Amino acid sequence: MSLRIIATGGTFDKHYDELQGKLGFAESHLPAVLARCRLTLPHALEVLPLLDSLDMQDADRQRVLASCQASSEKAIVIIHGTDTMRETGEVLGAANLPHTIVLTGAMIPYEIANSDALFNLGQAVGVAQTLPAGVYVAMNGQIFPWNNVQKNRSAGVFQTL
Repeated sequence: MSLRIIATGGTFDKHYDELQGKLGFAESHLPAVLARCRLTLPHALEVLPLLDSLDMQDADRQRVLASCQASSEKAIVIIHGTDTMRETGEVLGAANLPHTIVLTGAMIPYEIANSDALFNLGQAVGVAQTLPAGVYVAMNGQIFPWNNVQKNRSAGVFQTL
């Protein structure tokens, strides 16, 4: 078993710019995160252009799909922004790939205290190794099929439709 981790950005990978007082993108946190996790499972990290998921276009989702299609690893975790995870899940689900694909992200950036990023990543990595082929969302300690999940913005959690 080996794992492909695809970073697309989202809140998980945002950095806080102290001078501007804003969140934005620089280098991905994933190399440091994976080292911190002490992940011993053979894995490959692929960093796509880092985007806020609200800025993702069809071409960006097609890039994610192409990465999944090209993956020799059967287990794939995609770090994604929480706002349009379902839309990317729809593109991946329609492709009916022979992979187990788990989308995850964070409500609070990895580098900020009390972030859920590390927990969500750990859960996604674990279930990507055990679930059957399909597309899933792993957030808040739960696993959802891509087509039966929604983000509850007022509560800041994911839930079934």
